[in-house]
Amino acid sequence: MRALLAAFTLSASLTACAQTQGPVDYNAPPPSQTSQTQAPEDVAAPGVSETYQQDEVVSAVSDFFGVTAEAAGAAVERIFADNGRPTGYIAGEEVSGALGAGLRYGKGVMTLKSGGARVVYWQGPSLGFDAGGNASRVFILVYNMQSPDQIYRRFPGIEGSAYVIGGIGVNYMKGDQISLAPMRAGVGLRLGASAGYLAFSKERQYWPF
Repeated sequence: MRALLAAFTLSASLTACAQTQGPVDYNAPPPSQTSQTQAPEDVAAPGVSETYQQDEVVSAVSDFFGVTAEAAGAAVERIFADNGRPTGYIAGEEVSGALGAGLRYGKGVMTLKSGGARVVYWQGPSLGFDAGGNASRVFILVYNMQSPDQIYRRFPGIEGSAYVIGGIGVNYMKGDQISLAPMRAGVGLRLGASAGYLAFSKERQYWPF
């Protein structure tokens, strides 16, 4: 009799426990798997593009050279068609002289879209079919630059890249993956001196080689 009473009491206890916890779902994943299948936190959206838009460059070039937006736009449109959107630019001045062989010396402020600005210097020899000297304002578009320190090197000119659009002379230079597109206002035949290179430095260097 006592055995039957004990069995009945145990059965009642198990039934009450099952009713308290609710039914068991045998298809549910274990707790460790449940935590792994939770949705990950939202990933932050990509930042603002680290390149300049064409209208930004046209406005900057027009203001810097003091030319109409149409003249600046014609030159910038050609450069964008050839190279795409730049990651930065250098606005400055340079002096140059040539008698067949020539020299250039310049100084400007380099600004990257990703932020920051610094003063840079450049110098270099050239070889062309012109003679004389001039001082000009220079606006250089910079491509594929991730760090400002990447500017400190030589950039040879690309043969056959010199042309004049809207009174602005343009030629292309390239060093490894970084490309430059210098624009000079009113340079005329001085584009003949574009065969050469420019070497950029943190301080003024008088030795051009």
